[in-house]
Amino acid sequence: MKFKAFLTQDGVNLLDKRFLPALDKLGRICHVYLTPDHAMFLHNLLGGDGVQSVAQFKKDVLFRDYRISSQNADRIAFAIDAALLHRALRSAVTIQTQAGDGTASIQIKLVKKLPAGSRNSAPYLTFETKGLRSAVVQDVPISKPLSRTDVLQLQSALDAAQDLPRTLVQVPDLAQMQNLVDRLKNVGDLLAVAITQYGDLHLQVSTSLITVGSEFRRLRVLGVHANAPVGDQNLSAPTRTEMAIQRGEALSIHVSMKHLARSLQCHLAKPDCAFYGIAPQGACLMVIFQFFIPGTRLTDKSISFHCRLPVLDPGSS
Repeated sequence: MKFKAFLTQDGVNLLDKRFLPALDKLGRICHVYLTPDHAMFLHNLLGGDGVQSVAQFKKDVLFRDYRISSQNADRIAFAIDAALLHRALRSAVTIQTQAGDGTASIQIKLVKKLPAGSRNSAPYLTFETKGLRSAVVQDVPISKPLSRTDVLQLQSALDAAQDLPRTLVQVPDLAQMQNLVDRLKNVGDLLAVAITQYGDLHLQVSTSLITVGSEFRRLRVLGVHANAPVGDQNLSAPTRTEMAIQRGEALSIHVSMKHLARSLQCHLAKPDCAFYGIAPQGACLMVIFQFFIPGTRLTDKSISFHCRLPVLDPGSS
């Protein structure tokens, strides 16, 4: 089992300034999943009841001289502490900058080393920053690489996590959503989310004493869409939503307010826009982030990032 590559400058900037800060907010421990074509960072795909997330990059976005081999069809996966990974990368970047000769490069590779005071070797993800005059090595501890069975299970979970909702609505900007969540989380922990094929997003928190909510209407719709009935326009938001559900033109679920607040941290990755959708049969709330090719409005298909928020039973709150 071997992996080594050099980080590109674009890869360093993407990870250091955008994705690793976001991934650390989602959960400290994540899986790194490397294949011949992609590098991925995954949260909670192999268990846990938290937010699932998938950040996927084509290998050339992050690396050059990318070399990988394993008995699992050249696929390698392991768990790592996102905060430690980010700290090691930042140190490598500092060393690279201090070299000042324009030749310093950051190589990343899997190694086994004997920890101090131990008789058994342990796996590490190693950063080696090389310049003309010096080289600095930093080791980040990782889990034992996943077995063939676990890699297959991870790939199956990844495939399942890619299923898109039939209807997606483009959500408002981060500041607006963050302000709303800050207000709603003071009311309760269980959030009702409804999405219609008309482009409406309805968020509501209820307790025995109060119900507070907000609705965003006529949002951009991707996928299955429908025209809102003219006669519904003067009805209340809950009534319109309930009627849309009865017509099969909307879905409604309950999610954790904490999970939604955590998913908003993904905006640290600086996506250009975000879409919300409810999976078929109300399986989860999916948040999909879209990135544009710099200087254009064209989707950058070399990067993808999405979250899945688990559904909660209203009766359990």
